[in-house]
Amino acid sequence: QVQLVESGGGLVQAGGSLRLSCAASGSLFSINTMGWHRQAPGKQRELVATITSGGNTNYADSVKGRFTISRDNAKNTVDLQMNSLKPEDTAVYYCNADVASKASGWRYLGVWGQGTLVTVSH
Repeated sequence: QVQLVESGGGLVQAGGSLRLSCAASGSLFSINTMGWHRQAPGKQRELVATITSGGNTNYADSVKGRFTISRDNAKNTVDLQMNSLKPEDTAVYYCNADVASKASGWRYLGVWGQGTLVTVSH
């Protein structure tokens, strides 16, 4: 079974930086798009950034110029470098990936991590 495990969340002051990491493990065959979403208290989960296996990236307007997504295809990892953090970036951040495995019948299915909390103080 494929799992995604996030790390790197925590408490930071406004204007600071954090780097989130996510690693996929298990009997996987291939990973297509990987990404990060976030969910703030009382709000719906929203897209933060995605990156394809070829390196094409997409960002939410609210994080453009501040966040950078990257991945290592050989290690099955995806990172999110977050700079110039704002209090409104406070949320639980979830890693997700489209993963093909024997268990999925070699189809790409979405897999989610358990989430990591990022808190940005004023």
